[in-house]
Amino acid sequence: MNRQEIDALVKQMNVETATGAVNDRVQQIVVRLLGDLFQAIEDLDISQSELWKGLEYFTDAGQANELGLLAAGLGLEHYLDLRADEADAKAGITGGTPRTIEGPLYVAGAPESVGFARMDDGSESDKIDTLFIEGIVRDTDGNIIPNAKVEIWHANSLGNYSFFDKSQSDFNLRRSILTDADGNYVAQTTMPVGYGCPPEGTTQAVLNLLGRHGNRPSHVHYFISAPGYRKLTTQFNIEGDKYLWDDFAFATRDGLVATAVDVTDEAEIARRGVDKPFKQITFNVELVKDQTQAPSTEVERRRASA
Repeated sequence: MNRQEIDALVKQMNVETATGAVNDRVQQIVVRLLGDLFQAIEDLDISQSELWKGLEYFTDAGQANELGLLAAGLGLEHYLDLRADEADAKAGITGGTPRTIEGPLYVAGAPESVGFARMDDGSESDKIDTLFIEGIVRDTDGNIIPNAKVEIWHANSLGNYSFFDKSQSDFNLRRSILTDADGNYVAQTTMPVGYGCPPEGTTQAVLNLLGRHGNRPSHVHYFISAPGYRKLTTQFNIEGDKYLWDDFAFATRDGLVATAVDVTDEAEIARRGVDKPFKQITFNVELVKDQTQAPSTEVERRRASA
């Protein structure tokens, strides 16, 4: 079939058969995607066996809860960020800390505090470096933003996230910190490490066929929000990681690379209330003020909650 015949067939099956109320947007998307799929079947001569194997794959990926990981690994989530950047530029919105992907591992409901939070439960303090992350939340004019909500989450020393890894305590390495009167936030935690896709999982199975690895560099995720400002979804990746610019999820961006500094000064160690040298990262954030008719930065998607 040529494209005209394909479009006519899709319309006949999915438009002209409607007898009830129609969601116009859903119909528009389904018709377009089906037309593109049928065209791909024609162009690539996709066999019935290949098609059904593909459907079986999506069934398996859904059952394994890996579709969010697949979206990151194939670059879909990064592509959406690039589109959002372009939409901002067209709307005249500039500045602010760069956005990057959320990933599939956020969990709502983390404990909330003001100014400071200890994120780790102490279970790994004897085998991994302590890390202090601190910064100031400002707007693009340099004004501090008190009471901004800074949600932070990252992996443990094995590259696993609490909630999804049932061996960890509830909300380990997950916190929400409201900035203090000076716009500051401080998180005491442990050094995150990168992780790889489950080696026998559905995402890595596709990456193997594409000749790609499934590794991420060490990184820390953020949601930052405040009344009157656009919500920011971002993360920083840590300088020195072998996968820093070879992230399988394409999340590393200019302006989002942090350096972990070794702190050995005894007075500073005592001031922090720890008993050994530690690492320190500064990650300041700039939020953009809400604007009339600005593209929304809120993304509706299913997220875990505990």
